Amino acid sequence: MLKRHSLDAVIIGAGVVGAACAYYAARAGLRVAVVDRGPVAGGTTGAGEGNLLVSDKEAGPELDLALLSARLWTELAAVLPREVEYEPKGGLVVAPDEATVKALRTFAEGQRAAGVDAVEVPAHALHDLEPHLAPGLAGGFHYPQDAQVQPAQAAARLLAASGARTYLGEEVTEVLLDRGAVRGVRTRRRELLAPAVVNAAGTWGGHIAGLAGTDLPVLPRRGFVLVTEPLPRVVRHKVYAADYIADVASGSAALQSSAVVEGTPAGPVLIGATRERVGFDRSLSTEALRRLASQAAALFPVLSDVRVLRTYHGFRPYLPDHLPAIGPDPRRPALLHACGHEGAGIGLAPATGLLIAAALTGADPALPLRPFRPDRFGGDEPGRTGPEGGPA
Repeated sequence: MLKRHSLDAVIIGAGVVGAACAYYAARAGLRVAVVDRGPVAGGTTGAGEGNLLVSDKEAGPELDLALLSARLWTELAAVLPREVEYEPKGGLVVAPDEATVKALRTFAEGQRAAGVDAVEVPAHALHDLEPHLAPGLAGGFHYPQDAQVQPAQAAARLLAASGARTYLGEEVTEVLLDRGAVRGVRTRRRELLAPAVVNAAGTWGGHIAGLAGTDLPVLPRRGFVLVTEPLPRVVRHKVYAADYIADVASGSAALQSSAVVEGTPAGPVLIGATRERVGFDRSLSTEALRRLASQAAALFPVLSDVRVLRTYHGFRPYLPDHLPAIGPDPRRPALLHACGHEGAGIGLAPATGLLIAAALTGADPALPLRPFRPDRFGGDEPGRTGPEGGPA
């Protein structure tokens, strides 16, 4: 027999975005449940680096979201367990030539107007920040607001702190409707009834939208990360080449790679990041790994002879305009979306959760929701599904 529960909202997805939605909804006094077909952080979150970046975002709605999240992560770090490994290490974006420095300078001017602390670093001062950087770089910009967390721990600790009822290993098979409005979800084990459902299903956000009879054009974008053997702290900041910013903004389906290098409290160095749209193909790309290793060694020659102990990869939930879908779906009453953050979900999770909680309670949002409207793409056909009609 299907079990029934009395709730204020059901959140689909136990990644960091779903966990943040649960946390802020619970803080607003709501009774929530989180349901996921896998474990906590079993999707995109568990395959992330834990980036909390403002440095890679141009002035606009996403940067506003990132700045709000940066402030919220600082607050969360004071109340969540140390295992979250919040580290306000700052970021350093480096340029190979003067033309790129000039482009970064223009980029930073727009960011500063939005509230970003961006400090130009001349070539001769780069090694004061990163002694092991390659010689010959033309300069860069230091972003003190960039930070880092351990993503799986962040999701798990946020979810635990929310006190939400959690149903893991239960795939949502149906979004329940009553007179055209969402009224809960069904899994193979139970019904969860609630006056609102939040779609925080990451790369499968389009599938969940389809179950509700609406559309969200979420696509997976694959990315690889290299993990080195434990090292002394040879990389102090989150360091990346300026072309990473262009890769983030690109809509190309082809393989793109630009080195993002950072140390961790445990010692290993993490090396990303690649992007390519290949569906849910989980096969290993030796070309992607080769590019990452080569680009990281070009930035930090000290890494040339360091062993890579493992690699991992995951799928970022990509939307065509590179902005997440956040808030109520006007095409389907009582359905809210919190997905499509691509590679920035960990950094943007707290602000997303805060905005969702405001929408659930009717409070004024901390930021305008219009840029993140789920119906902005104009489609109303059923959402995309995985192989054989369901999530992979």
